[in-house]
Amino acid sequence: MPIAVDIDVMLARRKMSVGELADRVGITPANLAVLKNGRAKAVRFATLAALCEVLECQPGDLLRWEAEDTIGDDVARDEQLRPTR
Repeated sequence: MPIAVDIDVMLARRKMSVGELADRVGITPANLAVLKNGRAKAVRFATLAALCEVLECQPGDLLRWEAEDTIGDDVARDEQLRPTR
């Protein structure tokens, strides 16, 4: 996915655990992990706003866009390195 999530970077900067952030934002640690690990398909603006408030940051500190071509190149390279059967 071309949107990368950098919640772990902000957690490290704030010296905060995933559990503490989840409690303060009002979401489950499991849902926060899905978002943090880039597996979420969407995020509510209310959740994003709560994350920004607790972490004292801007949405751009948590989310960034990466070109699809870069991701596709990595996949293509991995495909070439994978042994054939």
